[in-house]
Amino acid sequence: MDLSELQIIGQQERDRQPPVRVRCCTAAGCVSSGANAVKASLDAAVKTGALGDKVEVCSVGCLRLCGRGPLVEIETKQGDDTSETLYADVTPDNATDLITAIAAGTTPTTSPLPADHPFFRYQQTIVLENSGKINPERIEEYIAVGGYAALGKVLLELDPEDVVAEITASGLRGRGGGGYPTGLKWATVAKMPDGQKYLVCNADEGDPGAFMDRSVLESDPHRVLEGMAIAAYAVGANHGYIYIRAEYPLAIAHLETAIKQAKRYGLMGGNIFGTPFDFKVDIRVGAGAFVCGEETALIASIEGGRGTPRPRPPYPAISGLWEAPTLINNVETYANVPAILREGSAWYSAIGTEDSKGTKVFALTGKVENIGLIEVPMGTTVRQIVEEMGGGVPDGGKVKAVQTGGPSGGCIPADKLDTPISYASLQALGTMMGSGGTIVMDEGTSMVDVAKFYMDFCREESCGKCIPCRAGTVQLYGLLEKLLDGKGSAYDLKLLESLSYMVKDTSLCGLGQSAPNPVISTLRYFREEYEALVV
Repeated sequence: MDLSELQIIGQQERDRQPPVRVRCCTAAGCVSSGANAVKASLDAAVKTGALGDKVEVCSVGCLRLCGRGPLVEIETKQGDDTSETLYADVTPDNATDLITAIAAGTTPTTSPLPADHPFFRYQQTIVLENSGKINPERIEEYIAVGGYAALGKVLLELDPEDVVAEITASGLRGRGGGGYPTGLKWATVAKMPDGQKYLVCNADEGDPGAFMDRSVLESDPHRVLEGMAIAAYAVGANHGYIYIRAEYPLAIAHLETAIKQAKRYGLMGGNIFGTPFDFKVDIRVGAGAFVCGEETALIASIEGGRGTPRPRPPYPAISGLWEAPTLINNVETYANVPAILREGSAWYSAIGTEDSKGTKVFALTGKVENIGLIEVPMGTTVRQIVEEMGGGVPDGGKVKAVQTGGPSGGCIPADKLDTPISYASLQALGTMMGSGGTIVMDEGTSMVDVAKFYMDFCREESCGKCIPCRAGTVQLYGLLEKLLDGKGSAYDLKLLESLSYMVKDTSLCGLGQSAPNPVISTLRYFREEYEALVV
Protein backbone atom coordinates (compact mmCIF):
# COMPACT_ATOMS: atom_id res chain seq x y z
CA MET A 1 0.00 0.00 0.00
CA ASP A 2 1.30 3.43 -0.95
CA LEU A 3 -0.36 6.86 -1.02
CA SER A 4 -1.34 6.57 -4.68
CA GLU A 5 -3.07 3.25 -4.03
CA LEU A 6 -4.85 4.80 -1.06
CA GLN A 7 -6.09 7.63 -3.27
CA ILE A 8 -7.31 5.15 -5.89
CA ILE A 9 -9.30 3.24 -3.27
CA GLY A 10 -10.84 6.47 -2.05
CA GLN A 11 -11.80 7.58 -5.56
CA GLN A 12 -13.28 4.19 -6.39
CA GLU A 13 -15.43 4.38 -3.28
CA ARG A 14 -16.63 7.89 -4.12
CA ASP A 15 -17.46 6.76 -7.67
CA ARG A 16 -19.34 3.76 -6.32
CA GLN A 17 -21.71 5.77 -4.17
CA PRO A 18 -25.09 6.57 -5.82
CA PRO A 19 -26.53 10.10 -5.91
CA VAL A 20 -28.80 9.45 -2.94
CA ARG A 21 -27.58 7.90 0.32
CA VAL A 22 -30.03 7.20 3.10
CA ARG A 23 -27.98 7.06 6.26
CA CYS A 24 -29.63 5.24 9.14
CA CYS A 25 -28.02 5.63 12.56
CA THR A 26 -27.40 2.17 14.02
CA ALA A 27 -25.27 3.27 16.97
CA ALA A 28 -26.29 1.93 20.37
CA GLY A 29 -28.62 4.82 21.25
CA CYS A 30 -30.73 4.57 18.11
CA VAL A 31 -30.66 0.75 18.12
CA SER A 32 -32.24 0.87 21.57
CA SER A 33 -35.04 2.97 20.04
CA GLY A 34 -35.74 0.56 17.18
CA ALA A 35 -33.24 1.59 14.49
CA ASN A 36 -32.70 -1.98 13.23
CA ALA A 37 -36.37 -2.25 12.29
CA VAL A 38 -36.17 1.15 10.58
CA LYS A 39 -33.08 0.04 8.61
CA ALA A 40 -34.88 -3.14 7.51
CA SER A 41 -37.88 -1.10 6.36
CA LEU A 42 -35.63 1.25 4.37
CA ASP A 43 -33.86 -1.70 2.71
CA ALA A 44 -37.16 -3.34 1.79
CA ALA A 45 -38.57 -0.13 0.31
CA VAL A 46 -35.49 0.39 -1.87
CA LYS A 47 -35.68 -3.19 -3.08
CA THR A 48 -39.41 -2.96 -3.79
CA GLY A 49 -38.92 0.25 -5.75
CA ALA A 50 -35.96 -1.20 -7.68
CA LEU A 51 -33.86 1.82 -6.68
CA GLY A 52 -30.62 -0.03 -6.03
CA ASP A 53 -28.58 1.88 -8.60
CA LYS A 54 -29.90 5.27 -7.50
CA VAL A 55 -30.34 4.94 -3.75
CA GLU A 56 -28.14 3.34 -1.12
CA VAL A 57 -29.29 2.64 2.41
CA CYS A 58 -26.32 2.48 4.74
CA SER A 59 -25.76 1.97 8.44
CA VAL A 60 -23.84 4.81 10.00
CA GLY A 61 -22.71 5.83 13.44
CA CYS A 62 -24.12 8.43 15.79
CA LEU A 63 -26.08 11.29 14.21
CA ARG A 64 -25.80 13.02 17.62
CA LEU A 65 -29.37 14.07 18.50
CA CYS A 66 -29.77 10.82 20.44
CA GLY A 67 -32.94 11.76 22.34
CA ARG A 68 -34.86 11.92 19.04
CA GLY A 69 -33.80 8.54 17.63
CA PRO A 70 -34.08 6.60 15.46
CA LEU A 71 -32.43 9.15 13.18
CA VAL A 72 -32.19 9.01 9.39
CA GLU A 73 -30.30 11.48 7.21
CA ILE A 74 -30.74 11.71 3.44
CA GLU A 75 -27.74 12.92 1.46
CA THR A 76 -28.44 14.00 -2.12
CA LYS A 77 -25.70 14.86 -4.62
CA GLN A 78 -26.30 16.91 -7.74
CA GLY A 79 -23.05 17.69 -9.49
CA ASP A 80 -20.79 19.42 -6.98
CA ASP A 81 -23.68 20.27 -4.67
CA THR A 82 -24.61 18.09 -1.71
CA SER A 83 -27.65 18.53 0.53
CA GLU A 84 -28.40 16.73 3.77
CA THR A 85 -31.78 16.41 5.45
CA LEU A 86 -32.19 14.91 8.92
CA TYR A 87 -35.31 13.11 10.12
CA ALA A 88 -35.97 12.29 13.78
CA ASP A 89 -38.26 9.81 15.57
CA VAL A 90 -38.35 7.66 12.45
CA THR A 91 -40.55 4.54 12.48
CA PRO A 92 -40.65 1.64 9.99
CA ASP A 93 -43.80 3.18 8.48
CA ASN A 94 -42.45 6.66 7.84
CA ALA A 95 -39.13 5.13 6.75
CA THR A 96 -41.04 3.59 3.85
CA ASP A 97 -42.63 6.99 3.19
CA LEU A 98 -39.15 8.55 2.84
CA ILE A 99 -38.11 6.04 0.18
CA THR A 100 -41.44 6.33 -1.65
CA ALA A 101 -41.00 10.10 -1.84
CA ILE A 102 -37.44 9.74 -3.14
CA ALA A 103 -38.65 7.36 -5.86
CA ALA A 104 -41.49 9.68 -6.91
CA GLY A 105 -39.45 12.86 -6.62
CA THR A 106 -41.98 14.29 -4.16
CA THR A 107 -41.81 15.72 -0.65
CA PRO A 108 -42.16 13.15 2.16
CA THR A 109 -45.16 13.53 4.43
CA THR A 110 -42.74 13.23 7.33
CA SER A 111 -41.27 16.61 8.26
CA PRO A 112 -37.49 16.89 8.61
CA LEU A 113 -35.71 18.71 11.38
CA PRO A 114 -35.03 22.35 10.48
CA ALA A 115 -31.62 22.94 8.95
CA ASP A 116 -30.90 25.52 11.66
CA HIS A 117 -31.90 23.29 14.57
CA PRO A 118 -30.36 24.85 17.71
CA PHE A 119 -28.76 21.56 18.78
CA PHE A 120 -26.21 21.94 15.98
CA ARG A 121 -25.76 25.72 16.29
CA TYR A 122 -22.35 25.93 17.95
CA GLN A 123 -21.01 22.56 16.92
CA GLN A 124 -17.63 22.30 15.23
CA THR A 125 -16.73 18.72 14.45
CA ILE A 126 -13.18 17.45 14.47
CA VAL A 127 -13.43 14.21 16.43
CA LEU A 128 -16.98 13.66 15.15
CA GLU A 129 -16.44 14.89 11.57
CA ASN A 130 -17.18 11.43 10.13
CA SER A 131 -19.70 10.35 12.74
CA GLY A 132 -23.03 9.60 11.04
CA LYS A 133 -21.45 10.19 7.61
CA ILE A 134 -19.71 6.89 6.92
CA ASN A 135 -20.39 3.22 7.48
CA PRO A 136 -18.02 2.32 10.34
CA GLU A 137 -17.72 -1.25 9.07
CA ARG A 138 -16.36 -0.25 5.64
CA ILE A 139 -12.76 0.92 5.61
CA GLU A 140 -13.25 2.12 2.03
CA GLU A 141 -15.66 4.81 3.22
CA TYR A 142 -13.12 6.02 5.77
CA ILE A 143 -10.43 6.16 3.09
CA ALA A 144 -12.83 8.03 0.77
CA VAL A 145 -13.09 10.92 3.25
CA GLY A 146 -9.30 11.13 3.66
CA GLY A 147 -8.73 8.35 6.16
CA TYR A 148 -5.17 7.08 6.69
CA ALA A 149 -3.74 9.90 4.52
CA ALA A 150 -2.35 11.58 7.64
CA LEU A 151 -0.62 8.34 8.65
CA GLY A 152 0.88 8.06 5.17
CA LYS A 153 2.10 11.65 5.31
CA VAL A 154 3.66 11.08 8.73
CA LEU A 155 5.47 7.87 7.79
CA LEU A 156 6.74 9.12 4.42
CA GLU A 157 7.52 12.77 5.15
CA LEU A 158 8.12 13.34 8.88
CA ASP A 159 10.57 12.14 11.50
CA PRO A 160 9.14 10.99 14.85
CA GLU A 161 10.39 14.12 16.60
CA ASP A 162 8.57 16.25 13.99
CA VAL A 163 5.30 14.54 14.87
CA VAL A 164 5.84 15.11 18.60
CA ALA A 165 6.64 18.76 17.89
CA GLU A 166 3.46 19.18 15.84
CA ILE A 167 1.28 17.70 18.57
CA THR A 168 3.01 19.86 21.17
CA ALA A 169 2.51 23.01 19.09
CA SER A 170 -1.20 22.20 18.63
CA GLY A 171 -1.82 22.59 22.37
CA LEU A 172 -3.82 19.35 22.51
CA ARG A 173 -4.43 18.23 26.08
CA GLY A 174 -5.56 14.79 27.19
CA ARG A 175 -9.32 14.42 26.89
CA GLY A 176 -9.60 11.70 29.51
CA GLY A 177 -10.13 14.12 32.40
CA GLY A 178 -6.86 15.48 33.74
CA GLY A 179 -5.98 17.59 30.72
CA TYR A 180 -2.27 16.74 30.76
CA PRO A 181 -0.43 18.22 27.73
CA THR A 182 -0.42 15.48 25.10
CA GLY A 183 2.80 16.58 23.43
CA LEU A 184 4.67 16.54 26.75
CA LYS A 185 3.49 12.99 27.48
CA TRP A 186 4.50 11.84 23.99
CA ALA A 187 7.90 13.51 24.32
CA THR A 188 8.56 11.73 27.61
CA VAL A 189 7.94 8.30 26.09
CA ALA A 190 9.84 9.18 22.91
CA LYS A 191 12.94 10.16 24.92
CA MET A 192 13.12 6.83 26.72
CA PRO A 193 15.91 4.50 25.52
CA ASP A 194 15.29 2.31 22.49
CA GLY A 195 13.62 -0.98 23.29
CA GLN A 196 10.14 -2.29 23.82
CA LYS A 197 7.54 0.43 24.23
CA TYR A 198 3.77 0.12 24.34
CA LEU A 199 0.81 2.25 23.40
CA VAL A 200 -2.55 2.05 25.19
CA CYS A 201 -5.93 3.51 24.27
CA ASN A 202 -8.06 3.98 27.39
CA ALA A 203 -11.65 3.26 26.30
CA ASP A 204 -12.82 2.34 29.80
CA GLU A 205 -15.48 5.02 29.90
CA GLY A 206 -17.37 4.51 33.16
CA ASP A 207 -18.87 7.84 34.25
CA PRO A 208 -22.66 7.80 34.71
CA GLY A 209 -24.20 9.70 31.80
CA ALA A 210 -21.08 9.50 29.60
CA PHE A 211 -21.19 7.97 26.12
CA MET A 212 -18.63 9.98 24.15
CA ASP A 213 -15.89 7.38 23.65
CA ARG A 214 -18.41 4.63 22.99
CA SER A 215 -20.02 6.71 20.24
CA VAL A 216 -16.68 7.53 18.60
CA LEU A 217 -15.66 3.87 18.52
CA GLU A 218 -19.06 2.78 17.22
CA SER A 219 -19.06 5.50 14.55
CA ASP A 220 -15.46 5.93 13.39
CA PRO A 221 -13.12 3.21 14.72
CA HIS A 222 -10.51 3.66 11.96
CA ARG A 223 -9.96 7.24 13.08
CA VAL A 224 -8.85 6.03 16.51
CA LEU A 225 -6.65 3.33 15.00
CA GLU A 226 -5.02 5.90 12.71
CA GLY A 227 -4.39 8.23 15.65
CA MET A 228 -2.86 5.38 17.60
CA ALA A 229 -0.57 4.41 14.72
CA ILE A 230 0.66 8.00 14.35
CA ALA A 231 1.33 8.18 18.10
CA ALA A 232 3.14 4.83 18.04
CA TYR A 233 5.45 6.04 15.28
CA ALA A 234 6.12 9.27 17.18
CA VAL A 235 7.14 7.57 20.43
CA GLY A 236 8.79 4.44 19.02
CA ALA A 237 6.16 1.84 19.99
CA ASN A 238 5.17 -1.14 17.86
CA HIS A 239 2.41 -2.73 19.93
CA GLY A 240 -0.83 -1.15 21.07
CA TYR A 241 -3.73 -2.16 23.26
CA ILE A 242 -7.27 -0.85 23.36
CA TYR A 243 -8.74 -1.37 26.81
CA ILE A 244 -12.53 -1.28 26.58
CA ARG A 245 -15.31 -2.35 28.91
CA ALA A 246 -17.47 -5.37 28.07
CA GLU A 247 -20.62 -3.22 28.29
CA TYR A 248 -19.73 -1.82 24.85
CA PRO A 249 -20.33 -4.84 22.56
CA LEU A 250 -21.08 -2.81 19.42
CA ALA A 251 -17.94 -0.71 19.82
CA ILE A 252 -15.90 -3.88 20.35
CA ALA A 253 -17.39 -5.49 17.24
CA HIS A 254 -16.63 -2.43 15.11
CA LEU A 255 -13.08 -2.27 16.44
CA GLU A 256 -12.48 -5.94 15.66
CA THR A 257 -13.75 -5.42 12.12
CA ALA A 258 -11.67 -2.27 11.68
CA ILE A 259 -8.46 -3.98 12.82
CA LYS A 260 -9.01 -6.87 10.38
CA GLN A 261 -9.68 -4.46 7.51
CA ALA A 262 -6.63 -2.32 8.30
CA LYS A 263 -4.45 -5.44 8.31
CA ARG A 264 -5.92 -6.57 4.98
CA TYR A 265 -5.04 -3.26 3.36
CA GLY A 266 -1.57 -3.19 4.87
CA LEU A 267 -2.39 -0.22 7.09
CA MET A 268 -1.60 -2.20 10.21
CA GLY A 269 1.00 -4.90 10.77
CA GLY A 270 4.43 -4.82 9.16
CA ASN A 271 6.07 -2.32 6.78
CA ILE A 272 3.13 0.09 6.76
CA PHE A 273 3.18 2.27 3.61
CA GLY A 274 6.33 0.42 2.58
CA THR A 275 8.31 1.82 5.50
CA PRO A 276 10.13 -0.06 8.30
CA PHE A 277 7.34 0.93 10.71
CA ASP A 278 5.44 -1.99 12.25
CA PHE A 279 2.39 -1.63 14.45
CA LYS A 280 -0.21 -4.05 15.72
CA VAL A 281 -3.19 -3.53 18.01
CA ASP A 282 -4.87 -5.95 20.40
CA ILE A 283 -8.16 -5.45 22.23
CA ARG A 284 -8.46 -6.15 25.94
CA VAL A 285 -11.99 -6.29 27.32
CA GLY A 286 -12.44 -5.19 30.93
CA ALA A 287 -15.15 -6.30 33.33
CA GLY A 288 -16.42 -2.77 33.92
CA ALA A 289 -14.54 -1.65 37.04
CA PHE A 290 -14.56 2.15 37.19
CA VAL A 291 -11.13 2.17 38.84
CA CYS A 292 -9.62 0.63 35.69
CA GLY A 293 -10.03 4.00 34.02
CA GLU A 294 -7.08 5.04 36.20
CA GLU A 295 -3.99 4.34 34.11
CA THR A 296 -1.99 2.21 36.56
CA ALA A 297 -5.04 0.09 37.40
CA LEU A 298 -5.70 -0.28 33.67
CA ILE A 299 -2.13 -1.47 33.17
CA ALA A 300 -2.52 -4.05 35.93
CA SER A 301 -5.70 -5.34 34.29
CA ILE A 302 -4.08 -5.65 30.84
CA GLU A 303 -1.26 -7.61 32.44
CA GLY A 304 -3.82 -10.07 33.82
CA GLY A 305 -3.77 -8.86 37.40
CA ARG A 306 -6.37 -7.30 39.64
CA GLY A 307 -7.23 -3.78 38.50
CA THR A 308 -5.83 -1.75 41.37
CA PRO A 309 -3.70 1.41 41.15
CA ARG A 310 -0.13 1.78 42.30
CA PRO A 311 1.67 4.84 43.60
CA ARG A 312 3.23 7.20 41.06
CA PRO A 313 6.05 7.89 40.26
CA PRO A 314 7.23 6.05 38.32
CA TYR A 315 4.69 7.17 35.75
CA PRO A 316 3.65 4.82 32.94
CA ALA A 317 5.59 6.93 30.43
CA ILE A 318 8.73 5.68 32.19
CA SER A 319 7.62 2.32 33.60
CA GLY A 320 4.22 1.11 32.51
CA LEU A 321 3.00 -2.05 30.82
CA TRP A 322 5.35 -4.89 31.82
CA GLU A 323 7.67 -2.17 33.18
CA ALA A 324 8.26 -0.78 29.70
CA PRO A 325 7.67 2.88 28.72
CA THR A 326 3.98 3.18 27.88
CA LEU A 327 1.95 5.95 26.25
CA ILE A 328 -1.65 6.10 27.48
CA ASN A 329 -4.26 8.40 25.96
CA ASN A 330 -8.01 8.09 25.75
CA VAL A 331 -10.22 7.61 22.68
CA GLU A 332 -10.97 11.29 22.06
CA THR A 333 -7.31 12.29 22.35
CA TYR A 334 -6.24 9.83 19.66
CA ALA A 335 -9.21 10.80 17.48
CA ASN A 336 -7.90 14.39 17.33
CA VAL A 337 -4.48 13.34 16.04
CA PRO A 338 -5.22 12.61 12.34
CA ALA A 339 -6.88 16.02 11.88
CA ILE A 340 -3.97 17.84 13.54
CA LEU A 341 -1.43 16.14 11.27
CA ARG A 342 -3.65 16.70 8.23
CA GLU A 343 -4.49 20.37 8.81
CA GLY A 344 -1.52 21.48 10.90
CA SER A 345 -0.93 22.54 14.48
CA ALA A 346 -1.59 26.22 13.73
CA TRP A 347 -5.08 25.40 12.48
CA TYR A 348 -5.88 23.40 15.61
CA SER A 349 -4.39 25.85 18.10
CA ALA A 350 -6.46 28.66 16.61
CA ILE A 351 -9.58 26.92 17.91
CA GLY A 352 -10.56 27.24 21.57
CA THR A 353 -9.05 29.34 24.35
CA GLU A 354 -5.56 30.27 25.49
CA ASP A 355 -5.21 27.33 27.88
CA SER A 356 -7.65 24.90 26.22
CA LYS A 357 -7.15 24.38 22.49
CA GLY A 358 -9.44 22.64 20.04
CA THR A 359 -12.89 21.25 20.60
CA LYS A 360 -14.46 19.03 23.25
CA VAL A 361 -17.03 16.27 22.86
CA PHE A 362 -19.78 16.21 25.50
CA ALA A 363 -22.61 13.82 26.23
CA LEU A 364 -25.52 16.12 27.09
CA THR A 365 -28.22 14.45 29.15
CA GLY A 366 -30.46 14.83 32.19
CA LYS A 367 -33.33 17.31 32.53
CA VAL A 368 -32.82 18.89 29.12
CA GLU A 369 -34.91 19.01 25.95
CA ASN A 370 -32.26 17.95 23.42
CA ILE A 371 -30.26 14.95 24.61
CA GLY A 372 -27.29 13.83 22.60
CA LEU A 373 -23.66 14.10 21.60
CA ILE A 374 -22.13 17.49 20.88
CA GLU A 375 -18.72 18.79 19.89
CA VAL A 376 -18.03 22.46 20.50
CA PRO A 377 -14.96 24.72 20.55
CA MET A 378 -13.40 25.23 23.94
CA GLY A 379 -14.64 28.54 25.29
CA THR A 380 -18.29 27.84 24.48
CA THR A 381 -20.29 28.72 27.59
CA VAL A 382 -22.22 26.26 29.71
CA ARG A 383 -25.37 28.30 29.02
CA GLN A 384 -24.92 28.02 25.25
CA ILE A 385 -24.66 24.25 25.59
CA VAL A 386 -27.49 23.70 28.06
CA GLU A 387 -30.06 26.37 27.24
CA GLU A 388 -29.47 27.08 23.55
CA MET A 389 -28.20 23.79 22.11
CA GLY A 390 -29.89 21.67 24.74
CA GLY A 391 -33.13 23.65 24.62
CA GLY A 392 -33.21 24.07 28.40
CA VAL A 393 -35.33 22.16 30.86
CA PRO A 394 -38.50 20.64 29.32
CA ASP A 395 -41.90 22.25 29.93
CA GLY A 396 -40.44 25.64 30.79
CA GLY A 397 -38.54 24.50 33.86
CA LYS A 398 -35.38 26.19 35.08
CA VAL A 399 -31.85 24.85 35.33
CA LYS A 400 -30.65 24.43 38.88
CA ALA A 401 -27.22 22.93 38.27
CA VAL A 402 -25.08 21.16 35.68
CA GLN A 403 -22.88 18.24 36.70
CA THR A 404 -19.63 17.86 34.77
CA GLY A 405 -16.83 15.36 35.16
CA GLY A 406 -18.99 12.52 36.48
CA PRO A 407 -18.18 11.15 39.95
CA SER A 408 -14.87 13.01 39.80
CA GLY A 409 -16.44 16.37 39.02
CA GLY A 410 -18.82 18.78 40.62
CA CYS A 411 -21.98 20.81 40.13
CA ILE A 412 -22.10 24.18 38.40
CA PRO A 413 -24.95 26.35 39.81
CA ALA A 414 -27.34 28.24 37.53
CA ASP A 415 -25.71 31.61 38.25
CA LYS A 416 -22.40 30.33 36.80
CA LEU A 417 -23.80 29.12 33.48
CA ASP A 418 -22.10 31.91 31.54
CA THR A 419 -18.71 30.40 32.36
CA PRO A 420 -16.72 29.58 29.18
CA ILE A 421 -15.69 25.95 29.19
CA SER A 422 -11.98 25.39 29.67
CA TYR A 423 -9.82 23.28 31.97
CA ALA A 424 -8.97 26.25 34.18
CA SER A 425 -12.45 27.79 34.35
CA LEU A 426 -14.13 24.54 35.39
CA GLN A 427 -11.44 23.84 37.96
CA ALA A 428 -12.03 27.30 39.44
CA LEU A 429 -15.70 26.38 39.91
CA GLY A 430 -14.75 23.26 41.86
CA THR A 431 -15.46 20.82 39.06
CA MET A 432 -13.51 19.46 36.09
CA MET A 433 -13.78 18.73 32.39
CA GLY A 434 -13.63 15.00 32.95
CA SER A 435 -14.20 12.84 29.91
CA GLY A 436 -17.23 14.92 28.93
CA GLY A 437 -20.37 13.75 30.72
CA THR A 438 -22.74 16.71 31.23
CA ILE A 439 -25.90 16.16 33.27
CA VAL A 440 -28.52 18.90 33.62
CA MET A 441 -30.61 19.17 36.80
CA ASP A 442 -33.80 21.17 37.29
CA GLU A 443 -35.14 23.01 40.32
CA GLY A 444 -36.86 19.90 41.60
CA THR A 445 -33.54 18.14 42.09
CA SER A 446 -32.21 17.62 45.62
CA MET A 447 -28.50 18.37 45.49
CA VAL A 448 -27.91 16.30 48.60
CA ASP A 449 -29.50 13.39 46.76
CA VAL A 450 -27.16 14.03 43.87
CA ALA A 451 -24.15 13.91 46.19
CA LYS A 452 -25.47 10.69 47.72
CA PHE A 453 -25.90 9.11 44.27
CA TYR A 454 -22.30 9.79 43.29
CA MET A 455 -20.95 8.73 46.65
CA ASP A 456 -22.87 5.46 46.37
CA PHE A 457 -21.23 4.96 42.98
CA CYS A 458 -17.76 5.69 44.32
CA ARG A 459 -18.02 3.43 47.36
CA GLU A 460 -19.21 0.57 45.13
CA GLU A 461 -16.41 1.17 42.62
CA SER A 462 -13.59 1.64 45.14
CA CYS A 463 -10.98 -1.07 44.66
CA GLY A 464 -10.36 -1.09 48.42
CA LYS A 465 -6.59 -0.85 48.20
CA CYS A 466 -6.21 2.30 50.31
CA ILE A 467 -8.05 2.99 53.54
CA PRO A 468 -9.10 6.63 52.87
CA CYS A 469 -11.10 5.65 49.79
CA ARG A 470 -12.22 2.21 51.00
CA ALA A 471 -13.51 3.42 54.37
CA GLY A 472 -13.95 7.13 53.70
CA THR A 473 -16.44 6.79 50.85
CA VAL A 474 -18.55 4.43 52.97
CA GLN A 475 -18.56 6.89 55.86
CA LEU A 476 -19.42 9.80 53.57
CA TYR A 477 -22.31 7.86 52.09
CA GLY A 478 -23.53 7.03 55.60
CA LEU A 479 -23.48 10.68 56.65
CA LEU A 480 -25.41 11.74 53.54
CA GLU A 481 -27.96 9.01 54.17
CA LYS A 482 -28.29 10.10 57.78
CA LEU A 483 -28.97 13.69 56.76
CA LEU A 484 -31.54 12.68 54.16
CA ASP A 485 -33.28 10.42 56.69
CA GLY A 486 -33.76 13.44 58.98
CA LYS A 487 -31.36 12.14 61.63
CA GLY A 488 -28.30 14.29 60.96
CA SER A 489 -26.94 16.89 63.35
CA ALA A 490 -24.83 20.01 62.87
CA TYR A 491 -21.86 17.92 63.95
CA ASP A 492 -22.61 15.37 61.20
CA LEU A 493 -22.60 18.16 58.62
CA LYS A 494 -19.26 19.45 59.91
CA LEU A 495 -17.89 15.90 59.89
CA LEU A 496 -19.13 15.39 56.31
CA GLU A 497 -17.15 18.38 55.11
CA SER A 498 -13.91 17.62 56.98
CA LEU A 499 -14.01 13.95 55.99
CA SER A 500 -14.48 14.94 52.34
CA TYR A 501 -11.21 16.88 52.36
CA MET A 502 -9.42 14.09 54.23
CA VAL A 503 -10.42 11.53 51.58
CA LYS A 504 -9.49 13.99 48.82
CA ASP A 505 -6.06 14.69 50.29
CA THR A 506 -4.98 11.19 51.32
CA SER A 507 -6.36 8.67 48.81
CA LEU A 508 -3.94 6.77 46.62
CA CYS A 509 -5.36 7.37 43.14
CA GLY A 510 -7.52 9.78 41.21
CA LEU A 511 -10.74 7.92 41.96
CA GLY A 512 -10.42 8.39 45.71
CA GLN A 513 -8.90 11.85 45.43
CA SER A 514 -11.84 13.10 43.37
CA ALA A 515 -14.64 10.99 44.92
CA PRO A 516 -15.66 13.73 47.41
CA ASN A 517 -15.89 16.42 44.70
CA PRO A 518 -19.70 16.19 44.26
CA VAL A 519 -20.08 16.62 48.04
CA ILE A 520 -17.61 19.51 48.20
CA SER A 521 -19.14 21.36 45.25
CA THR A 522 -22.75 20.95 46.43
CA LEU A 523 -21.71 22.13 49.90
CA ARG A 524 -20.07 25.14 48.26
CA TYR A 525 -23.06 26.20 46.19
CA PHE A 526 -26.08 24.59 47.88
CA ARG A 527 -25.15 24.52 51.57
CA GLU A 528 -28.62 25.70 52.53
CA GLU A 529 -30.05 22.39 51.34
CA TYR A 530 -27.74 20.54 53.72
CA GLU A 531 -28.49 22.90 56.58
CA ALA A 532 -32.24 22.47 56.05
CA LEU A 533 -31.81 18.75 56.78
CA VAL A 534 -30.03 19.24 60.11
CA VAL A 535 -32.09 18.38 63.19
